Amino acid sequence: MIYLNGEFMPLEEARISVLDRGFLFGDGVYEVIPVYSRRPFRLEEHLERLEYSLAGISLVNPFDRGGWRQRIEELIALNPWEDQSVYLQITRGVAKRDHAFPVGVKPTVFMMSSVLSIPGPELVREGANAVTVDDFRWSHCDIKSISLLPNVLLRQLAVEAHANEAILLREGWLTEGAASNIFIVRDGVLCAPPKDHHMLAGITYDVIVELAHANDLPVSIGPVPEEWIHTADEIWQTSSTREVLAITRLNGKPVGSGVPGPMFKRIYSLYQEYKHCVMKGENAVS
Repeated sequence: MIYLNGEFMPLEEARISVLDRGFLFGDGVYEVIPVYSRRPFRLEEHLERLEYSLAGISLVNPFDRGGWRQRIEELIALNPWEDQSVYLQITRGVAKRDHAFPVGVKPTVFMMSSVLSIPGPELVREGANAVTVDDFRWSHCDIKSISLLPNVLLRQLAVEAHANEAILLREGWLTEGAASNIFIVRDGVLCAPPKDHHMLAGITYDVIVELAHANDLPVSIGPVPEEWIHTADEIWQTSSTREVLAITRLNGKPVGSGVPGPMFKRIYSLYQEYKHCVMKGENAVS
């Protein structure tokens, strides 16, 4: 079951005009919310980021937070899985093809849910493979835009290199992954680039930083030079669907000892504990 412009319906019944600006221009934003035991994970933070993205493209939010919360909870209830991935997409709506914003047009609001697929035990145990590539995207990566062609092309480079993720570098500095945020461990310190317009402010990124601070693990948020990536003791990727995953091979070479490191194992355990608290309706990070 999906939601489209005020109605819940089976996916196969959904219809969107070919004049929708999301189809013609990629003129819209999206959000992805993981759901554990039918409880949306960090819903307020996801809705806050959605508001930021909408404001970033001057698109009026069609609902307040209560309206979003009600519709998301109903969509979760209408679908069969305990753990879900809820996708929201809002475009500027249907209008004649013209680059300028149309006047008096209602946005198209679409939501769907699918079973949540997280990394399996073998991938968590052995770690993932990544490659470094030049970040050739636009300069507003902080907006969760549906215009994802650059990310698609970068992710395809990883696929063609038989890798799980592409780590993006812009003028010699780490930005993020093609579909994730990236952390490294260097000399016992967890390092991550700061949230700015070159990267998407990940909700899982925030959880990892909060867990590290709450458990007295050293954290450094600041620019990460490319050379640190190649000499890191550990590298991780984080996202709503990947959660936190160690990268153990980079450009065909082992990262650190070539297996998930001790700080990853600590954070992974803390993340799973926190996730189970969320499943029970508890939200404290400790």
